[in-house]
Amino acid sequence: MAFKLESFISSCLAVINDADAHKQITALLTEAVADPDSIYAEIGWPEKAQIEKLYVSDKLTIVNVVWAPKMTLLPHNHNMWASIGVYCGREDNILWRRLKDEPNRIEAAGAKTIGSTEVQPLGANIIHSVTNPTSAFTAAIHVYGGNFFENERSEWEPSSLTEQPYDVVKNLSLFEQENAILQFLKGN
Repeated sequence: MAFKLESFISSCLAVINDADAHKQITALLTEAVADPDSIYAEIGWPEKAQIEKLYVSDKLTIVNVVWAPKMTLLPHNHNMWASIGVYCGREDNILWRRLKDEPNRIEAAGAKTIGSTEVQPLGANIIHSVTNPTSAFTAAIHVYGGNFFENERSEWEPSSLTEQPYDVVKNLSLFEQENAILQFLKGN
């Protein structure tokens, strides 16, 4: 079935209050990213790094995330469940866990690669960092069980791996910084 944004949003909203909303939305997202061409037809081909708001409410956020080539986002949590559906490229996720003796610090605990047409659900307590390891844009639809832009959460400083408040503005600006680098490299 071809991806239609309004239909996808409506389907997610229809189940958001269900006890198994995360599971149902992961299934909807799996169906959506199975046909990348229909996503391109609906929301366009990835041409710049961005977090494009597709739907935002207190209970549900749907964003189109486009990662610049080689872009990395530092360790962070969401404090809400998420489902990540890649439709172009690849996301490499490092999964982190809190240190038992120092709960404000983390250590690497595993890794997960999400390729085109694949979906990865993330629980509310997951801490992860994300890298686009490719030399092209990676694009994914991210669905969150809450307001992604207003929920309190944390990020971890990359050298010491110590916890600090998540800075939404700083992290959104990273996408614009990546675009500026790409423009510079193109000579524009």
